[in-house]
Amino acid sequence: MAKKTDVTVEEKLRTLYDLQLIDSRVDEIRNVRGELPLEVEDLEDEVEGLNTRLEKLNGNLDDIHTEIANKKNLIEEAKSLIKKYSEQQKNVRNNREFNSLSKEIEYQELEIQLAEKHIKEFKVQIEQKKEVIAQTKERLTERETHLKHKKDELNDILAETEKEEKALIEKSEEYQNQIEDRLLQAYKRIRGSVKNGLAVVPIERGASGGSFFTIPPQVQMEIAARKKIIIDEHSGRILVDPALADEEKEKMQNLFESF
Repeated sequence: MAKKTDVTVEEKLRTLYDLQLIDSRVDEIRNVRGELPLEVEDLEDEVEGLNTRLEKLNGNLDDIHTEIANKKNLIEEAKSLIKKYSEQQKNVRNNREFNSLSKEIEYQELEIQLAEKHIKEFKVQIEQKKEVIAQTKERLTERETHLKHKKDELNDILAETEKEEKALIEKSEEYQNQIEDRLLQAYKRIRGSVKNGLAVVPIERGASGGSFFTIPPQVQMEIAARKKIIIDEHSGRILVDPALADEEKEKMQNLFESF
């Protein structure tokens, strides 16, 4: 939509305030969602991390079982060598050969003892790993349940508000196209610099909306005259008179209800 030319100050103020009401409604919708999208993202990351940890733990468990199998094979090989060397001792020709075989038997017996010691240590590690795996699975189940709950909650909110939010954003763009660039940039700058996003506010009880600083009667009269755009010197917001604000609120309320 082409921007209007030769519009009155009052028309500019009405369009600005309408834009503010539309943008504030979008803010309300997004505030309802709040931190939910971030919560869902954090939970998804946590679930992914727990799954990765489980894979690593199960991989470690497989490695330990492989080590135990290797040690058992080593024990069987050592037993075979001991049997072989013991048979050879029966046919030795001198003490030197007998002692040499005895040392080999002693070495294989030490290998068996060491392997058995390692197997015991590996079995302790297996029990520890299984305990950690059980705890991790329990945590994963709890986090997956929580993630599903949060996703359902977010999807419900999106289902309720997505259509309205899309319509409001389109309407906001439509109103922005009716405002001259200099004024629109001022609106966006003010809106971005205040916590609640209110760049255009009505006078409430003699003060700028959301402010405690009283506006002088002369300035209030100028605002009510709608002959020029007036900025509150304390809050930096654009000011409109209460009557105009009430009229535009009623008009926008009807618009919002149509979405």
